[in-house]
Formats: sequence, C-alpha cells, structure tokens
Amino acid sequence: MPRKVEIEKVRNIGIMAHIDAGKTTTTERFLFYTGFLHRPGEVDDGTAFMDYMEQEKERGITITSAATTFHWRDHQINLIDTPGHVDFTAEVQRSLRVLDGAIAIFCAVGGVEPQSETVWHQADMYNVPRIAYVNKMDRLGADFFRVIAMMREKLNAKPVVVELPIGSEDEFVGVVDLIQQKAIYFDEETKGFRYTFDDIPENMLEIAKEWREKLVDAVAETDDELLNFYLENGTLSTEQIEKGLRKATISNQLVPVLCGSSKKYIGVQPLLDAVIKYLPSPSDIGLFWGYDFNNHERKINRKAKDDEPFSALAFKIISDPYLKKLTFVRIYSGTLKVGDSVFNSNAGKRERIQKIMRLYANRKEEISEVFSGEIVAFPDLRVTKTGDTLCDEKNKILFEKITFAEPVINQRIEAKTQQDRDKLIECLNKFVDEDPTFRFTNDEESGEIIISGVGELQLEIIVDRLKREHNLEVRIGKPQVSYRETITQEILQDYLFDKQISGRNQFGYVKLRITPRSRGTGNKIEFLITEQIIPKQYWNSIEEGIKEGLQIGFLGYPLTDVGVEIVDGKYEKEFYTELGYKIASSMAVREGLRKSKSILLEPVFKVEIVSPEDYVGDIIADFNSRKGKIDSIEHRSNFQIIKGIAPLSQMFGYVTDLRSLSQGRASYSMEFSHYEPVVEQKSFF
Repeated sequence: MPRKVEIEKVRNIGIMAHIDAGKTTTTERFLFYTGFLHRPGEVDDGTAFMDYMEQEKERGITITSAATTFHWRDHQINLIDTPGHVDFTAEVQRSLRVLDGAIAIFCAVGGVEPQSETVWHQADMYNVPRIAYVNKMDRLGADFFRVIAMMREKLNAKPVVVELPIGSEDEFVGVVDLIQQKAIYFDEETKGFRYTFDDIPENMLEIAKEWREKLVDAVAETDDELLNFYLENGTLSTEQIEKGLRKATISNQLVPVLCGSSKKYIGVQPLLDAVIKYLPSPSDIGLFWGYDFNNHERKINRKAKDDEPFSALAFKIISDPYLKKLTFVRIYSGTLKVGDSVFNSNAGKRERIQKIMRLYANRKEEISEVFSGEIVAFPDLRVTKTGDTLCDEKNKILFEKITFAEPVINQRIEAKTQQDRDKLIECLNKFVDEDPTFRFTNDEESGEIIISGVGELQLEIIVDRLKREHNLEVRIGKPQVSYRETITQEILQDYLFDKQISGRNQFGYVKLRITPRSRGTGNKIEFLITEQIIPKQYWNSIEEGIKEGLQIGFLGYPLTDVGVEIVDGKYEKEFYTELGYKIASSMAVREGLRKSKSILLEPVFKVEIVSPEDYVGDIIADFNSRKGKIDSIEHRSNFQIIKGIAPLSQMFGYVTDLRSLSQGRASYSMEFSHYEPVVEQKSFF
C-alpha cells in the first residue's frame, strides 16, 4: 500500500499553554474548518470532541493528551492537544518528545503565565520549533503588545509579529497579515468559514508599516543571502520572507506570532496556514539520534525515510475498554505492516503488531500499514512501556528515554472488601502504566496501599476514575508530603558479599565513595574503575544495587542529592556473579548511610497568586503564616501577581482558604521547585 501523503506534507504538532488559554477550543476550530467536525464543540458546554473523559467535560480542563489526525490544504496534520494544568506536565513532556513542532497559545489578558514558562522551557529542552498564537483578543483587558514583551522578557524568546489585531476587546474584528499586507475579516454568520481580504484600515497603516519592517529586519538577519539582498534592495519579496521565516523557525532562531479569538472564530485558518508554512515536516528534522543497542556510548541515527530500517518511540499508554491497552507510538523511520514483529530495545524482547490504529481523539480507524513520520497506536503490546524504543531486530537502535518528575504527595487509599482490594491493585497498575508520575506501594503485612503523585488534582482524578470507570468505592486518607532525606558528610564504604543462594555461591566486592551533592541536583552514580578491576558486564548489576540501596535511608525515606562513586572492587572469573555484585553494592550503600548523618528534606513549591488589589494584604499575611517566602509582587491590569515559594506541607487545602480570603476572586498555581531541609527537625541521634 503506497503512502497517501508525502512525508514533506506531514506535520506532527502539539498545542501547549497555561490552563485556560484556549488550547482545546482552538483544536475544536481546527477540526471544524478541516471538515472533521460538522459542528464545533465547546469546552464550556462540555461538548469538546478532544476532551472525551467525563472529568474533562465537568472541569473544563484537559487531563490526557488526545491525538487526532486531519487534513488541511493537501497536508496531513497529526495533532496532540496537551493539558495546561501543572499536575499533568508529564503529558506535555512526553508529547513534546515526539513532536516536530508546536503551537504555543497565550491568553491576550494573562500573557505568559507559570505553566506557559514550564512548557516553553520543556520545548527548549527538546529543541522543538514553535509558532505562537495570542488568543482571546476579544476579552476585556486584552493587550497583544504586552504579550510580545512578556515573551521576550520571561521566555527569552525572539518573537516576530506576522499578524496584528484589528481592534481589541469587544472591538476585535480581524487581523492584519503583515506579509501579504492585507486585512483579513471573518464572517460571523458562517462561524468564520468565509473570510475576506481587504485593504489595511487607514488608522493602522503606520503601525503595520513599522511592524512589517521589524519582521523583514528579523528575517533578513537570520540568513546572509537574504541580508545581502535586503541591504541592496531595501526590502524582501513575500516569497523570500516566508521561505526565510520557515528556515529561521525550524532552526529555532525566530518564533512567528499570530493572533485571534478561537471562541469568536477569528484568526484560526491563518493559524492553520502558518502550521504548514513555518513548522517542519519529519523530513525537515533530518536525523533522529539514538544509541547503538550493542554499545550504548556510540551514537547512531535514523532518517525520516520509508526505506530506512524501522524505528519508533512509545510515548504514551492508555487503558481502552475494548482493546485492553493502547500504546501511542511515533514512527521515526521505515514502514510497518500488521502482522510484523518489532524489537523492544529497552526490554530486549520481541513484540508482534496485531493491529495499527489511526487516532481521532477517542475514535479509531484500523489501517494495514504505517509509514515514517506518522503517529499511531498499537493495541495490546505485552512488554512495552512509556519511553521504550521499538525497532527492526536486524538494525537495533535505542532512543533516549523520557525522564519524568518524581512524586511529592502521598495518600492512603483502601478498598471496602478484599475482592475490591484485588481489583483496586489491578486498576492502580493500569494507572502506573498510563502515567509515569503516578506510583503506588502495597504493604502486604499491614495491607496499607499508598498512592503517590505530583499534585493534589492528579490524585483526585485517579480516585474519581476508580469510582466512575471501575465502580470502585474507596476510602482515602489526607494527602501527605513525600519526604526525602540526604547526607551531610562523605563516607568511604566497602562490602564483601559471600553467600550461597539457591545452591550457588554468590560473590561480590565493591568499594564506594558516598558524597552529599548540591540541593536539587538529584542522585548521580559514577564508575571510577576500569574493566580490568570489574568487567563491564557487571556494571549494570552494581548500578541496580546502588539504586536499590538509595531507596530507603536511615530516616526511612528515599535519598536524594547523593553522589555514589565506585572506586574499587574485585573480580575472579570462577566466583564473582551479577547477583553477588548487586547485593554487595546495595549493602555497601546501606552500611555507609548508617554512618553518615542524615537530614530530612521536604518539597518546596513555586506559588503564583493572582488577586484583585483589595485582598492582597490578607493573602500575604496568610501566605507568610504558611512559612511562605514572597519573591515579588507585580501589577497587571486590575490585579496583583504575588510570586513566592512555600513548603508543600503548608499548602494542602489552600484553594478553599484563598477563596474565603478573596470572596472567590483570587486564583493560584503551584509547581514543584526543589527539596529543602525541614526547618524544625527532631534529633535522630
């Protein structure tokens, strides 16, 4: 079966933004204008096609990243609508990992908000080209140019304005296309389906000229050939600007900025055009780098071509009532047919592909073959987890895994009956597969089950899903802080393991240096030995043993900000074993931790509170009483923005107290920052 759309006409994009900036509404309009939906859904009415979970419809937020495919001007767009709430940042992170480009949406009133910064920096980390869309230009307090200034200041971005708004707030009626030098008006009766080009309004000629010059200057500066032409002729043609801007966007030198009001059907089609004009196809990205399966230090690559060996990355897993488990996969190279087998480089096992599904949010279409550059789903894979590489068994490659935030909140959960308990554990295992930031522990002796996550809302949604999707009534305890511990002094520790296990002698000997690291840097394991001291085939076992040893410290909590160096060891071919080295390493860490003074750490969160001026005094007093530290207070329109940090232990239930203090008019957002020593620590010695 030949591919229907050339790879140059494929776009794998995501939409990213702060909560309530209009991501899902914009996606609904995309589907409406491309003919996928006959009637656009509304987030406020709970009819959004992309928000298909009951909790999403009720709360008006996106929780899981939904994937869909549609066509625009002979191009295929594979789009992922990601969540904006900070508790679901992992959804954004794993989506960005597999996307070629992104649309960053900003609210014309709120501008660059905390989660906008978080996802922007994640996109920087994965080097994802972006275009920006300033939405909600019809809202009271909309200020397009303030958003541009905030992008420069807060995101360290290089925005180039390609559209100007015609009017703002209730007078917002259209946009000026600075490249075509035309005004665009959208017909309200056809919900923006019809739109017309006209001359730029008289009162905007001067400002349009000024911003077009800035656009041409910025584009010319990114390319020597264009710069020479510009200096000689004083301007660039429309074709030169678009071509130069595409090149500068793909290389992350510039960010084209458009504007509109998705809710009012203004500016959405030009945004779709911009996706095609400025964001890359898989072939524009060129090479996708990974590691040689047999030598993890040697880098190798795959090209986005159908005749290359097959390679793909699994980036998301969801439970499906009909297909058990769906694994979302980005195909980097090669082709794959139903019935083919692929190799999972992380698990070291083969997977058989029994079905291939193209996704339309919660609707699916079975296809017989998939090509490079596509995003699809494989049902019911046996061993594949989020972040695993799937590839051709004769040409093995290992793509870098996706790393996620560690859980910082714990909550006790219990089922009403033993039968329900078994079902509860089965459901929690499914949620662990779906969400890499969710964990749970099951203590067989006490029967206690503890669920852990990155935020209160995340755990609330988990409990809600247990009730709705699985008819499980559960009791939950109060949220608890997930503490960590660290050490304050360096320790040199060795351990010899010599025991018979299952009828076989197991030997292992290692010498470790365990040191405290800077706050927030996490744990690090380094081998300062050569293969002559201990052969490399045993190093994985040593690393596993060390990680096991760091799971529980002297105070009973996982260790963080600890460095472990393997400085010496012994090896004799007949005696030393993988299990022996693993246990020796784990015991060396535990012995060392007993000798080192431990301190307890608690998670500290960045907090941003948006409040009318009248309530700021009471809010600051309350924040200080929670051991919070205020970093800054900014003025924005009629609101004050209070920024600071506070220990998570003091912030449980804050939403209720803040509503009470501000008569329901203030809002806040929280994001994990780092761990700090608990101020009032008991002496453990």
